[in-house]
Amino acid sequence: MSKAPRAAMGELETAVMTVLWSADGALTVREVVDRLTDRDPAYTTVMTVLDRLAKKEMVSRERDGRAWRYAPAATREELTARSMRSSLEDLPDTQRQATLMHFLDEATPEEIAELRAALEQLD
Repeated sequence: MSKAPRAAMGELETAVMTVLWSADGALTVREVVDRLTDRDPAYTTVMTVLDRLAKKEMVSRERDGRAWRYAPAATREELTARSMRSSLEDLPDTQRQATLMHFLDEATPEEIAELRAALEQLD
């Protein structure tokens, strides 16, 4: 399993990933640009973003003639979990529990219930 990227995704990276997650298959740069309906980025900007996401191993790509087709390397949930795990792994053992407690202190009752249900599935 790859480690999560160190930096949080930027706004355009998030928008591009959302397009890829909602697609039925791999997309070309042009198809991603066309689906970014709430913004108007340049083709080359999206191409650069997709190249960076590929280098971060957040998307996979394969040749399709002269073009590349891009697909998410993981689901949104898997990527979020990797990011959370990476953040926790970067902490000394003495700070990990405190961090988890801060996270849980800010959780809603619904989130706590979801966490309990997830933990029960592990048992």
